[in-house]
Amino acid sequence: MHVKTLFYKILCSVQLVWLGLNAFLFVWYYQVYDHRRFFYTRKLLGPALNLARAPAACLNFNCMLILLPVCRNLLSFLRGSSACCSTRIRRQLDRNLTFHKMVAWMIALHTAIHTVAHLFNVEWLVNAKSKTHSDNYSIALSELEDNPSLGQTYVNFVSKSYKNPEGALYVAFTYLAGITGVVITLCLILIITSSTKTIRRSYFEVFWFTHHLFVIFFIGLAIHGAGRIVRGQTNADLLIHVPEKCWKNITFWGTKGNCPFPQFAGNPPMTWKWIVGPMFLYLCERLVRFWRSQQKVVITKVVTHPFKTIELQMKKKGFKMEVGQYIFVKCPKLSNLEWHPFTLTSAPEEDFFSIHIRIVGDWTEGLFKACGCDKTEFQEAWKLPKVAVDGPFGTASEDVFSYEVVMLVGAGIGVTPFASILKSVWYKYCNDSTRLKLKKIYFYWLCRDTHAFEWFADLLQSLETQMQQKDNADFLSYNIYLTGWDESQATHFTVHHDEETDVITGLKQKTLYGRPNWENEFKTIASQHPNTRIGVFLCGPEALADTLNKQSIANSDAGPRGVHFIFNKENF
Repeated sequence: MHVKTLFYKILCSVQLVWLGLNAFLFVWYYQVYDHRRFFYTRKLLGPALNLARAPAACLNFNCMLILLPVCRNLLSFLRGSSACCSTRIRRQLDRNLTFHKMVAWMIALHTAIHTVAHLFNVEWLVNAKSKTHSDNYSIALSELEDNPSLGQTYVNFVSKSYKNPEGALYVAFTYLAGITGVVITLCLILIITSSTKTIRRSYFEVFWFTHHLFVIFFIGLAIHGAGRIVRGQTNADLLIHVPEKCWKNITFWGTKGNCPFPQFAGNPPMTWKWIVGPMFLYLCERLVRFWRSQQKVVITKVVTHPFKTIELQMKKKGFKMEVGQYIFVKCPKLSNLEWHPFTLTSAPEEDFFSIHIRIVGDWTEGLFKACGCDKTEFQEAWKLPKVAVDGPFGTASEDVFSYEVVMLVGAGIGVTPFASILKSVWYKYCNDSTRLKLKKIYFYWLCRDTHAFEWFADLLQSLETQMQQKDNADFLSYNIYLTGWDESQATHFTVHHDEETDVITGLKQKTLYGRPNWENEFKTIASQHPNTRIGVFLCGPEALADTLNKQSIANSDAGPRGVHFIFNKENF
């Protein structure tokens, strides 16, 4: 096995196990309903019975999984526990939202199969009950009703004779399985359609509120099978009424010397057994979040940065963080329900924690105004809005100090996780640099507007100065790329290109224009650090993630002692 593909084999192994379990459950439960218990049910419904029940089992399995990737406190606990969570497993945990989305699409797929199959089932059952467009055998089976004096039990759960489509509507809106099926399907459609990237970015509130329909979804799911409408012969009755022998003599059932009437019973509800554990864990998760959100948070400072970016510096009793972690923030003045994620930009060594917020939507605009950032006069501290904080939660960036060499790549506001890392590096160098495993940082920042550089330049200048004082200027190599500019800016850059410091950032390292040639960058770094595991950390768009991912694989050596690029991406 090539070592450079080992990581992807591990990554794919989790997905393959999950897909394999889905396939196994589908095939297994498809065959379960080929059992002789359901001989007469299949006579009524044909293969649609199996095609409805097999995806139902897969739905149970995936609905059991869907909540686990969003139990942030559980994942942070596992991530921080080296005893039960190796580095490779932690990288799997960092892809929790990707797995959450995959499970959601699998739920959508099996819901579609389950729903379509049951639409056929209901149509055939209604037709058999109303004696229209149905065969004589199905009509005869549908005439069986609960009648203790005759020893009859029903197999067709449709109790009244209506023709379609009235009969189908009758089933959908008068039976528990029909009502809950309609409700949970509508909830699922709303949740999925509001989870698209466009909705999440432009109308986050819509995404946030519709996602909480999951509560109704799970309640409906838990009671969906309580009506026990899928019926089969009882195991005891199979010894008395043998369907393979008796099915042809249906008109003589219950008469002397012939087969007795078959005894049918509904399947007991099983879904609740699959989902009760994850639901309990998620309830505990929400209780922990609620408890932490009630703890007092004090905004100690608000800093307005260029390009409509503000910095909130806060304090909270008992708050402990690691580099690259993130928190969820709620401002009750704006909304009592909305929580928004932000990466921490402060270092663990500081006596406060901070976040940088770019003003891009209604909620951030409201916070901008609530903090008085739209006013020219000084804002008194007591006038600042109250906020609630949940977290911190772990991310891939926590592992940055596990490598000797790292590449940090930030795009636009995606630079924020690396502010925390670079600050922490600065503090560690000030205290005791000999204990720091990290020996070399390659930092790349891609931004399309010159104003966005300003708030981050001070940190880079401090780190640049500190490294020079420690006589280790080569520790940090940073490359800042401006990906967008106009003609007047280009002229200005050209005129001042020969100055000692950069005209945009004020740093000694000059700003580059365009985009990096990632293939050359990876090859250069690989040649300078043979036999080294190099961590690649990105906070940026999916297109850039795909590029860095491919380059990490392509530039990793096949042998165990060569260069290996380990790709990590921020997900929250």
